[in-house]
Amino acid sequence: MTERDRHRCFSRRDFIRTGTLAAGALAAAHALIATTQPATAQPRSVARNRTLTLVWTGSREGRWIDYELWNPYAIGSNHQNGPGILYEPLAYYSAFADKEYLWLAESYKYSPDFKELTIRTRSGIKWSDGTPFSAEDVTYTLNSLKELGPKVRWGVDVQQFMQEAKTTSPNTVVVKFKVPAPRFFYFMTYKYDIGVYIVPKHIFQGQDWTTFKHFETAKDWPVTTSPWKVVFSSPQQKVVDRRDEWWAAKAGLAPMPKVERNVWLPSAGEQQLAQALISNQVDFGPSMQPATHPTVFRQNPKIVTHTGQKPPYGYMDWWPISLYVNNEKPPFNDKDVRWALSYFIDRQQIIDVGYVGASQSVRLPLSEYPPLRPYIASVKDLLAKNNTLEFNPKKGEELLTRKGWKKDGGGIWTDAQGGKLKLDVIGFGASGPAIGPVLTELLKRQGVDASFSLPPDFDDRFQKGQYTGALYGHGGSVNDPYHTLRLYQSVSVAVPGAHLVNFARWKNEAYNKIVDDVFVTDMTNKARLTELFHKAMEIWIPELPDIPLVHNFHRIPMNTTYWTNWPTEQNAYVNGAFWHLTYAMVLWNLQPTQ
Repeated sequence: MTERDRHRCFSRRDFIRTGTLAAGALAAAHALIATTQPATAQPRSVARNRTLTLVWTGSREGRWIDYELWNPYAIGSNHQNGPGILYEPLAYYSAFADKEYLWLAESYKYSPDFKELTIRTRSGIKWSDGTPFSAEDVTYTLNSLKELGPKVRWGVDVQQFMQEAKTTSPNTVVVKFKVPAPRFFYFMTYKYDIGVYIVPKHIFQGQDWTTFKHFETAKDWPVTTSPWKVVFSSPQQKVVDRRDEWWAAKAGLAPMPKVERNVWLPSAGEQQLAQALISNQVDFGPSMQPATHPTVFRQNPKIVTHTGQKPPYGYMDWWPISLYVNNEKPPFNDKDVRWALSYFIDRQQIIDVGYVGASQSVRLPLSEYPPLRPYIASVKDLLAKNNTLEFNPKKGEELLTRKGWKKDGGGIWTDAQGGKLKLDVIGFGASGPAIGPVLTELLKRQGVDASFSLPPDFDDRFQKGQYTGALYGHGGSVNDPYHTLRLYQSVSVAVPGAHLVNFARWKNEAYNKIVDDVFVTDMTNKARLTELFHKAMEIWIPELPDIPLVHNFHRIPMNTTYWTNWPTEQNAYVNGAFWHLTYAMVLWNLQPTQ
């Protein structure tokens, strides 16, 4: 066994003794790797009410597959699975409070023509290895993204618009753009799953960002400016401990977290999660089915959600769910076929059966947050002509018949060559099991040869376009329409990463030009943005690149046995999607019960 391997593994006895082997119902399935430890590697003892234990998705078959990936730009890395709390942003944005929190940045200012952005970084910040954080780290990150382009997450977005970034003083970055870029700083700001990860130049320089893991506990990697450090990571669990000091606490921006240890466990399924919550082994986890929550509440009254113990058991996320169909694969490259599928779907049946009534349908790939409602309202005329929620099998049949489709002896639609209208739908997480079986049954009743599955490699298949149909959401807009419109631009097809990517693989040059116009328009010019949004939807709605289904509600169970001050409807201090890029903000505010 190598020295590196010894530092990577804690023994089962160590974790039992220190109270970090949580998820009792999951422990048997997630046995730790036993090994002999050098004395210096023994973990410190942390009390249960200072240990935050969570179960999360992103694992495969009950194991972390990314346990060595702490570089958020490496292919296969997922910021939701730990890196999101290590790479601090220039700023945070709270969707619920509609407020910006400057962080590594002290200030920023655009030139009058929005072709230049000056960012001032804060003084007194150090990376965890003692190296000073400076504007040079920001400059290096942005220029590297421009150079790498589509090879890494956010590379295309920087490459398309940024000309260059320069450090003009230890705390000043000047970013020059090819075109006016009034929303570039907002794009870099952390909210939900969007935000540019500032990396340490002295560590990343000379590395291949697509493969560099930034993980070596013997070197105290990953290096971070956050109050956290990775002390252990394996396929069974990830352990992140609080550091002794943090620049933000010294600066008075946030208190030192009361949480001293984070234990991240891979998901072994909803039944196991429910049992671990009931037995107080887990403090929070991924979304559960609406029908599961009442059972958990009855057996453990300490479990709450964003809406307490009442439906919808969570908050409306920025991630409205659609039936994606691969626009590059016939017959789904035909808008009439896509519209026929839409007419065959009774959304209310999906809500009533799949979500026990605890959801609502969605008209566009936009969540109906207050800042976005005026844009949605502006296209009522377009939705009146093409109602994306209409359940009308007769209209669907007429569309298919006009295109030469007809039903065979078994009632399945077939084309002129006898090929069946076959749609294999894949899904994942909580939305897949809730929607998939109901959706495919509805389509079967209308003559579509539909099937549904939950493949363990969903992410890989979906991002690579290796699918015909898929249930997925839209990681786009929160208060401005651009980021959702961006999801359908041709330039963002097949880009590594989970967001601002054209997963539908739909292409339209006229649409592309309109979205480019949106990007260069001042975010405060609501009249112009509304006009451009309407023009974009004049193309998008008749084309229907994917088929809107329901709003996504994050029904995250939160256990108040050991921790209080979780986000609620009344507590809007943080963007509610706290396990995304703003999970760290929740940690600052959590309080132990004793």
